[in-house]
Amino acid sequence: MTRLFQAIAGGKQGGAENFFVRLAVAFARAGLEQRVAIRRNAARAAALRAGGVEPIELGFGGWLDFATRPALARAIGAFRPDVVMTWMSRATALCPAADATRPFVHVGRLGGYYDLKYYRRCDHLVGNTEDIVEHIVAAGWPRERAHYLPNFVDAAPAAEPVPRAAFGTPGQAAVLLALGRLHVNKGFDVLLRALATLPDAVLWLAGAGPEEAALKRLAHELGLGERVRFLGWRDDVAALFAAADVFVCPSRHEPLGNVVIEAWAHGVPVVAAAAQGPAALVRGGVSGLLVPVDDAPALAAAISRALGDADLRRALVAAGRRAYEADFTEAAVVARYRAFFDRITEGR
Repeated sequence: MTRLFQAIAGGKQGGAENFFVRLAVAFARAGLEQRVAIRRNAARAAALRAGGVEPIELGFGGWLDFATRPALARAIGAFRPDVVMTWMSRATALCPAADATRPFVHVGRLGGYYDLKYYRRCDHLVGNTEDIVEHIVAAGWPRERAHYLPNFVDAAPAAEPVPRAAFGTPGQAAVLLALGRLHVNKGFDVLLRALATLPDAVLWLAGAGPEEAALKRLAHELGLGERVRFLGWRDDVAALFAAADVFVCPSRHEPLGNVVIEAWAHGVPVVAAAAQGPAALVRGGVSGLLVPVDDAPALAAAISRALGDADLRRALVAAGRRAYEADFTEAAVVARYRAFFDRITEGR
């Protein structure tokens, strides 16, 4: 059985960081022997421990952090893993080279279109979309050492939906849900402009980030008033999905689109801008409605179409669920990772 060591620096919040926790806990449930190292983060450490994974917490700081590199090397040496999988650039750059005392296969895991300069010492690279794998190969990486392994999402249903009254939302209003970091790449300004032409809809926008103040100003300028709710970061995503009529992903740039898979898993119809990830995931008109990027009128028209046609919503939900169950369940993704680890360590 493969012995796995995983390492991530990561930010305070983010999709890759959340998936790291989900995958580590899923590996623990599947009986994989592993150790994980994370940047010191009380909430992330607590989530891992709750799932039966005891993390090693390191600084993962900048150039003046002289402690993390040797501490990581000691931890890897003590565990003697078959595979070390490092997430994103900082953990990958700080990973020690394999040698006689640390004879492991080094896998770099990419969730975006990163510069490969930090990954040159890896043996294999994993992208969580097929398009990211093509980016890796186009950057000069050998195709036989570039691999597609998708994400899975937490599909546990909520005990109860979030009450509409919690956000001052009238019972007869259609609830649009959007999730993500409040960043220009996410296109939430486009969604606000679309909302301005949908008088019977209310938007719940869950997330935080550098564009929060600008988005609130735009909402005021558009006269949206009580029809948009900025919820901040939320831990009750399943309950938000349970209360929503339509999920909207308006991203300008979205390498994967975990949120689309989450909506499929929770039975909410999807309307998405055709950024890289959603365009690769969604069959337009089948498992979701796709519109051009940066096109507020088209986005509004697609949302209106979904809200006005109950049969269409049911069909989108059913097709989305089929897509989720085919490729993005925890069991399916863990099985793919385990087969991958077995393949790259075969004969060692």
